[in-house]
Amino acid sequence: MSSERVGYRRPPKSGQFKPGKSGNPNGRPKGSLNLATDLAEELSEKITVREDGRARRVSKQRALIKSLMAKALQGDVRANATILALYARVSTEFPEDNDGALNEQELKIIRRFAPGIRSSKRKAPKGGGSNST
Repeated sequence: MSSERVGYRRPPKSGQFKPGKSGNPNGRPKGSLNLATDLAEELSEKITVREDGRARRVSKQRALIKSLMAKALQGDVRANATILALYARVSTEFPEDNDGALNEQELKIIRRFAPGIRSSKRKAPKGGGSNST
């Protein structure tokens, strides 16, 4: 029996990691990308989009925003809420030369859509399914 103390936060010497040896030898390989990097690369890829009868090459990110904006302009409440939330987030993260202040036209738009967004959130069923019994 050895005289070393073993207990809470004191593993036996035989169970400790050896110097220079990783505790996770099969961990993440060098050079593998994380989710944020993968997403950024995917969104920056170019695709061909037809706009006004002409083919244009735009990034997937730009195409996604255009698609979302088209739905919002057709009256899709969720798309409106998403666009406004995205704009609010971007304008606070990257304030422009107007110090992040909204101009009168932007305030009118937000005031116009805000009540509908609030009421649509209240009407949405919880749990995602129907409540029929």
